[in-house]
Amino acid sequence: MRNRLTAFILIGMLLGAVVGFATNMWVAGDKVLAKDIAGHFHLLADIFLHLIKMIIAPLVFSTLVAGIAHMGDSAALGRIGGRALAWFIIASLISLTLGLIFVNFFAPGEGLNLVRSGAESGVNTEGLNFRDFILHVFPTSMVGAMAENSILQIVVFSLFVGVALTAIGEKGKPIVTVIEAMVELMLQVTGYVMRVAPLAVFGALASAITTEGLGVLKTFGELVGEFYLSLFALWVLLCCAGAVFLGRRMIRLLRYVREPLLIAFSTASSEAAYPKMLEQLDRFGVPRRIYSFVLPLGYSFNLDGSMMYSTFATIFIAQAYGIDLPIATQITILLVLMVTSKGIAAVPRASLVVVAATLGQFDLPVEGVAFVLAVDHFMDMGRTATNVLGNAIATSVITKWEGMLEVEEPDYVPHPKAPAQTAAHGRAGLALAPDMVEDERQG
Repeated sequence: MRNRLTAFILIGMLLGAVVGFATNMWVAGDKVLAKDIAGHFHLLADIFLHLIKMIIAPLVFSTLVAGIAHMGDSAALGRIGGRALAWFIIASLISLTLGLIFVNFFAPGEGLNLVRSGAESGVNTEGLNFRDFILHVFPTSMVGAMAENSILQIVVFSLFVGVALTAIGEKGKPIVTVIEAMVELMLQVTGYVMRVAPLAVFGALASAITTEGLGVLKTFGELVGEFYLSLFALWVLLCCAGAVFLGRRMIRLLRYVREPLLIAFSTASSEAAYPKMLEQLDRFGVPRRIYSFVLPLGYSFNLDGSMMYSTFATIFIAQAYGIDLPIATQITILLVLMVTSKGIAAVPRASLVVVAATLGQFDLPVEGVAFVLAVDHFMDMGRTATNVLGNAIATSVITKWEGMLEVEEPDYVPHPKAPAQTAAHGRAGLALAPDMVEDERQG
């Protein structure tokens, strides 16, 4: 079934590109009709994203609370959180620095000679300031946080609930049992929702290519191509760092996360890939109490692709307007982005907002953001997939540090008499034959 889903997603991508290109050629010159047809195509992606948003809040809450309750040791929680943040900070610096190196090496903006006009960028940056971000972390209402799918606020509330359940011990066991049942329920619902993914992939790509056409990639080919080369270098670096800790299992991890990566790339949404990522990390051998804690944190603080994009786009715009930035200023911009990028999880069109705010802070032409809007969707696809990969590697490495990485689920056809999965086994919905269960216990 999993291999079939991957195949269907790839087919959806291919059909989306073909249908989008054909539609773009058919309505050539009629932008109003193209936009209308693209809206109908994107309905499939919108339905899928609505379904994903429907399950994100209860899924994060239940898995995180259950994970903390089973951890049973606040010292272990603090140690894992500290290691996660250390990895996130190092990965952030590497991503930003790599983006700075590549944009200076390729210099995609040189020769464009854009003229500064003082026009507005069209991107609202009012929500991006340190005070509001800190306040946003702490929820005033759990119901409100869930209604708005505010991951960071849900994480904070879940931490309080999970630690409190651990503190009250036996009295909290009935609640823990209910939450464990909720986890299993949400994983089952996730399985239903993921069946819509191939249609969403088709709709998202068909919509984008119907309005923009393949010509937009040719027009901005240099910028997009060089950005993807930079992302590829970051992928290689992240995979090498993961291989240092995971060894040969790094290759297995890449195989497991290919479906979440395809979903993230084609929909340009990290949220869309989140439920499938939970399942695949579980199959890889990451215990639920680890991935349910580290992964939500990573979605807020470990956005490797978005941070590389921030430096790449900021320096590109300066180059496009013929502004020569000394290396000291570029390093200062990098450090500013290091801080501001940590608040982007709660901001709409996050990466563009960070870029616009940084340009304004250094008196650079903010209207340059409008120049990259034409290809931002295509660049967003790459940076979103990179964010997902970075968090998968981070979660697996931290699990390895803790000495808790289990033997991944073997590829085999389940025994016909295999017992149904139990919550005690702690895996995400797959039956194991009795001999396999025994092998895994010994592992």
